[in-house]
Parts: sequence; structure tokens; C-alpha cells
Amino acid sequence: MDVSDACADCDRILDTVSGSVVAEREFLETVLTAVLARGHVLIEDVPGTGKTLTARSFASALGVSFSRVQFTPDLLPADVTGTHVYREGDGEFEFSEGPIFANFVLADEINRAPPKTQAALLEAMAEGQVTVDGDTHPLPEPFVVVATQNPVESEGVFPLPEAQRDRFLVKTSIGYPEASAEKGLLRQRTERESKAPSTAGILDPEGVRRLQSVPEQVTVDDDILSYLIDIVHRTRQDARTEVGVSPRGSQRLLEAARSHAVIAGREYVRPVDVQTVGAPVLAHRLVLTTDATVDGTTADDVVADVFDSVAVPTVSPAAPETTAAGE
Repeated sequence: MDVSDACADCDRILDTVSGSVVAEREFLETVLTAVLARGHVLIEDVPGTGKTLTARSFASALGVSFSRVQFTPDLLPADVTGTHVYREGDGEFEFSEGPIFANFVLADEINRAPPKTQAALLEAMAEGQVTVDGDTHPLPEPFVVVATQNPVESEGVFPLPEAQRDRFLVKTSIGYPEASAEKGLLRQRTERESKAPSTAGILDPEGVRRLQSVPEQVTVDDDILSYLIDIVHRTRQDARTEVGVSPRGSQRLLEAARSHAVIAGREYVRPVDVQTVGAPVLAHRLVLTTDATVDGTTADDVVADVFDSVAVPTVSPAAPETTAAGE
């Protein structure tokens, strides 16, 4: 599969999902960018904006298996990963897979579960496997976790630790719909015979794996790499940050930029790719100082200031010309 074919598939997926989910195209592209980059998504938004529907719709469009885990304070790690069950007829223990064994896993209200259960996801997200009673079990490929959390509740929640937040490729939000889109949603509800939104399958697991391999074909100019490094280093040097973006974060920024280039139908990365994915990839990795938090500064503010302060490079003419000739 080449970039042009991948771009066409991405357009079909986005068109299909947008038919079921009332959300901005930019948000849907952010989620798809994470899928292409083999990453995970953290959606932070108020209830009722369509977070669960988004996850289900993407799983249906991608043609992969879907599983939903409702995180609660009494949820145990084994409820997520699975456990060994004694089979009386055989006289042996057999591993029973938990809901984590799916291609597309929705971790709903992840911050309602205690840290021990949240940590059950950490190995799965980082290594693509789970370890239960000393036995390691590989997870299916592709494997994507879409976690949701409510930003306005503070009682009965357990904030995600920094190590787990860093495992998410992007953090994003849906936001409230435009008035016209919300009116269309209400119109659907007035039609008694209308069914719940459904999404047609575009790919299958093998097709998704082929799609995920395409960003590796995308060319990255040396000036773009320097641009990435400058951005990451500025986050570490900013007086408002206690912890800046780690080397893992810089790698994720590169992977997301290449994936965004594929969605745009280009075989090379441009600064606009880095700028588009910058906030979703970097903001949740920053730890602000106490003074900055008291002053009302947000991580998004810091990322925006960093991008404003770094000179934007000009992509080498060789990359676009080569691509144009190939097209």
C-alpha cells in the first residue's frame, strides 16, 4: 500500500465515522492519526458529547473487534486482563481472556478506577501484552486503547499518573457541536422510526496493519527533525514547566507528524503536520510548576507559546519535487 491508497482509505474512514458522530473533522483526524501511529487516545470531555460513540464508530469503520470496559472504584486488574479459571473436567487451570483482548478497547471513565487497576493497562499499552500469574499473553494486533475521562468531577476519581499519561499518543476532546449539527441530532430523535447511528466497515485487521505501515514510507527532512528537537527542548527549558517532554514524547511527535502527512496525502512531512499534532501529542506530557498552575496557565498555553517561539523551517525542495514526480 502506498501513500495515495492510504490517504483514500483514511478519507473513507473519516467520511464514514463523521456520518455517525457529531464532531469536528479535526478531532476525528486526531483519533485516526493515533491509530496510524500505533498509539492510544485519551479523550477528556464532559458527559454526553459522544466519546463512546466515537470509539465504537472507529472500531466499526476499521473492521476490528471492539471491547468496552466501564472503570469503577471496585474494578480489579483481573477484570481487565483476565484470570485463570479451574476446569473441573480437565483438572487444570485455563486462562480466560479479559476485555483487554480486543483490537479496539474503550476504557470508559478511566480515572474512576484505583491506580492498581489503571496500572493493569500500562503493560498492555506499552508492550502489547499482559502478564497474569507470571504468564505473558500477547494482545491482538492492531491494538488501540481509547480512554475517556470527565474533567469536571473531582470526587471519587483517581488522576492518571504521569507515566500512564505519557503512554497515550494524543490527548484530545470533542467539544460541544455547532448549533446546526446539534439541531440535526435533535431532528433524528424526533423520527420515531430512525435507528441508532451505524458505521459501515471499511477495512479489516489486516487492512489496518497495512495502513499502519504506510507512515514508515514518509520522508522527514533533516530541518524538520531539528524543528522537532527545538520544540521539545523549549518545553524543558520553559520556566513554567517542572517536567518537559521526554525523548519518548519527541518520538511520538515524529510518528504523529508522519501519520498526519499520510492523511493529507503527502509522502513527506511539512511543518504544518508538526503544528497540527503538536498540542494533542505534547500538552498532556507536561508537568507545570505550582506557580504556573496558580496563575491559571495551562499546558496548552505553554505548547502554543513554544511553537510561537521556534522558527519554522522551509522544507527542502527535493522532497516535494520527488513526491510530485512520483504522483
